[in-house]
Amino acid sequence: MPRPRKGPRFGGSPAHDRLIMANLATDLFMHEKLTTTEAKAKALRPYAEKLITKARQGDLHARRTVMKTITNKEAVHKLFEDVAPRYEDRPGGYTRITKLGPRRGDGTEEAIIELV
Repeated sequence: MPRPRKGPRFGGSPAHDRLIMANLATDLFMHEKLTTTEAKAKALRPYAEKLITKARQGDLHARRTVMKTITNKEAVHKLFEDVAPRYEDRPGGYTRITKLGPRRGDGTEEAIIELV
C-alpha cells in the first residue's frame, strides 16, 4: 500500500487516516463514483489502483490481502467479480478525477473520482 504521509493528515492519527482511505475505497468500489474533496481524491487514487491491480490476480491470496484493507465483503466481492475483470487488458489508470469547484459551505475544492 502507499507510503504513509508525513505532516498533516485527514484524520487525527495515521490509523484514522488508513480507515478514511479504506472507507473511501469501499464506497468507490460499491458505487463506482464518489464525490469528495480534491485532496482526498488525489490521495485515494494510488490506494484504489493498487487494490484493483491486486484484485486482477484473482486468487485466494490476493482476496485475503485485499480483505486486510477493505473489510466489507460485498465490496470485495464486487471488486473481484465485476471491477477487476473489466481491466484485464489495461496496464493501469483505472480511475479518473474530475474537478467540480469550491464547495458551498466552506469553499473546499471538490472532485469526483470514478472508475474508468
